[in-house]
Amino acid sequence: MSGELTPSVIKSIIRQVGLKCAAQGQSLSETLVAFMVKVVVLDPRNDFNMDQILTEDDMQDLIQLCVTRLLDTTNPSLSTIKMQVYFDMNYANRDELLSEQERVLEGKVAPVVRAITESGPHEQEEMENVYQKIVSYALLRSGLGSSTDIEAVREVTAALQSVFPQTEMITFISLSKKDKEQQLKDLAMLVTGIRLYNKQCQKGGSGIDDLPNILHEAIPSTTRTLDKRLNSCQLLAHRYTALLESMQEDSHRHSQLSTFKLKEALFNVRQYEAFLCILQSNAVTSAQEVESLDVKFEAAMMVLKSTVQDKNSIESKEVFPLFIELSELWTGYQNEMLLLSFLTNMADDLQQFLEIQSQLFPEEMLTSLLEGVTVKSDEERIKETMETRVNVSDFKNQEWLFPETTDNFEQLLIQYHGFCAHSIGVKSITLPGNPAIGILKHKEKYYVFSSKEAAYIFAQDPDKFIQLNVEKAKKYAELIQLLELRHQFEYLVPHTQARNTKKSLTKPPPKCDSGTQTDTHILPPTIVRSYEWNEWELRRKAIKLANLRRKLTHGMQTNLSHMRRENCTQVYLPKDAGTQTKRDSSSNVPKPQIFLKGLRGGSSAPTHMVTVDLTRPLDET
Repeated sequence: MSGELTPSVIKSIIRQVGLKCAAQGQSLSETLVAFMVKVVVLDPRNDFNMDQILTEDDMQDLIQLCVTRLLDTTNPSLSTIKMQVYFDMNYANRDELLSEQERVLEGKVAPVVRAITESGPHEQEEMENVYQKIVSYALLRSGLGSSTDIEAVREVTAALQSVFPQTEMITFISLSKKDKEQQLKDLAMLVTGIRLYNKQCQKGGSGIDDLPNILHEAIPSTTRTLDKRLNSCQLLAHRYTALLESMQEDSHRHSQLSTFKLKEALFNVRQYEAFLCILQSNAVTSAQEVESLDVKFEAAMMVLKSTVQDKNSIESKEVFPLFIELSELWTGYQNEMLLLSFLTNMADDLQQFLEIQSQLFPEEMLTSLLEGVTVKSDEERIKETMETRVNVSDFKNQEWLFPETTDNFEQLLIQYHGFCAHSIGVKSITLPGNPAIGILKHKEKYYVFSSKEAAYIFAQDPDKFIQLNVEKAKKYAELIQLLELRHQFEYLVPHTQARNTKKSLTKPPPKCDSGTQTDTHILPPTIVRSYEWNEWELRRKAIKLANLRRKLTHGMQTNLSHMRRENCTQVYLPKDAGTQTKRDSSSNVPKPQIFLKGLRGGSSAPTHMVTVDLTRPLDET
């Protein structure tokens, strides 16, 4: 197994350390074991050189050291590392927590949504079943009541029928799946808003808790609990700091207290204090959010009441947005309840990592050790140094900032979590820095100090003391997170990423911070419109110019065209036309019938001819 610390070798070491700890009755998470392996390699007292290949004996020594430190339950350093690992793996800010809650809710209602959107009922009974599933969805998504609460189910059904009667199921079924999902969400919000309005009017509200009043009681209670725990741990930090300072001033007390793990205990309570401050800040944010929700909810309810006013029928475009607004505001109350519950659980779980304090330093022992020692709080230390400040003229090559002359001072990222940059590496004490003394800007980073003397000493050679702080963090690994030194230990990845075996323990290449500054727009802007970056476009233009050089334009004029101008005329084209003549007609006339008598002669000598006209008259035809 000897060789370089490749991911496979690291994974094997972590597994063996975990098995040996489990054999001793300690079941530890893989994340904690992985971090401890890196801490042991990082500690200069263990003489592990990351530039050299580790032998088999080195591997076994590494495993044994990790097991020893993980089983040493009397060391506050282990409790601090466990606390850091726990916080990194479990804490989430507001946005992350609410996003996770939304994801969980979507997963909870997903089966019901799938059953509704993928069904294609045709019979009346099937449509009724789908309608009941929509009722269940609205109740489940709102979180206002249980499906076993008959009264709550009745309220949801009545509210749904008022905005989505069963006759609308035919239209709903014809929608696409995406449109169905969106309409389901809208219906759930409308039903929630209607139920909240009915509860306000004392006409329903079964299964709906009075979240505003619950929050008004729970938030102050949580804040008081956090304040009490914060004051308690700060008192311990002040006592440990006083004892450590007395050790450095008195050699007799140093020999008396050197056996106690005061430094580790101080780092433990300081880390606990930092985490409590984060939770306390979240609690304050929740309190402000609840106050804002109260104002908006009351205003929305008043507008809704004035809109409804016991009317039998109201246009949906007027009242539906108000119901949806009520639902969204109530969701805000539910989110604050979730956040408050999360903060309370986190604060309770962090308590376990402070139990070692009472075991190592019972109240009676700590009181006896503090005899003759002056205990100062952080506020008292800062107050004592408010009148002392750095004289900028004493430093030619250093830049000093002061709160009253610095814009956006609150946004400055102070190094070492606001602790004195000098006392960490020299005294191994986390003393609060006082910005009023002066903030040293060195290589684009900002440092504060607990006294004027510490500021002057640090400013003489900042790089020396910065490196001293880094070495101190290697010795006490819990300082890496407490002092926010992760950027200087990039190969010591955050705990939440420690399970990624692709992150090796190999030493990273040396890096340094650098910065450059250039003037903006030194010369007035000159834009060349004819500039072309495309080579092919330039070639096309060149070919065009070459062709034009070989072209000539000719013109001539004749006597006929001299002093003439072009003319044009416009005519109307002939159009198709037609005429209508008289109609053909006919008539029927009688046939002439004329007979002549006496043409052959007769008995007498003269011939007498008689004409007989037998033609019929015209009126008879």
